Amino acid sequence: MSKSQKITVKGSEITIIKVGVENYISITDMLKAKDGDFFISDWLRNRNTVEFLGI
Repeated sequence: MSKSQKITVKGSEITIIKVGVENYISITDMLKAKDGDFFISDWLRNRNTVEFLGI
């Protein structure tokens, strides 16, 4: 069973979904807060992000 809650970060609501003991942050909500300003592509260009996803 999953539970969701919302937090407010710099005036934007971001959804956090809890599944078991894991928490997942909505990347879609984060993208909406940035008005789509290449947020995901900038994030994926970061070497640390790519290494983390590889693990």
